[in-house]
Amino acid sequence: MIHRFDLRVYYEDTDLAGIVYYANYLKYIERARSEYVRALGIDQVALKAEADLVFAVRRLEADYLQPARFDDRLVVETSQEGVGGVRVVLRQRVLRDEAVLFDALVTLVALSGGGGPARLPANIRRALAEEA
Repeated sequence: MIHRFDLRVYYEDTDLAGIVYYANYLKYIERARSEYVRALGIDQVALKAEADLVFAVRRLEADYLQPARFDDRLVVETSQEGVGGVRVVLRQRVLRDEAVLFDALVTLVALSGGGGPARLPANIRRALAEEA
């Protein structure tokens, strides 16, 4: 499954050259990941409150391929690359029309309230496995 998240580039997203500032791509893919998890039926607020569990980015590999500019309509595509007991690996791409502008491989880990690694609950592993 590929989850799609639509967005538009605002003036505040751009730098002096009129292109999207590099760090804003990380914000775009974060928003898309939140919506991806929500689409899977995972309530992150409840997960924190009930299981004292949160997701954190452990590793990110990113390639900036082409610039986005003010007022561009973009799509962030999120797909799963793998799931384990503690981690989830996602591929996230930012596109303008069919052109890939940004490509990232993101490794998320589940953390307990104390900050240590925590096993993903079975229902979450199942939801993620069904999407693979």
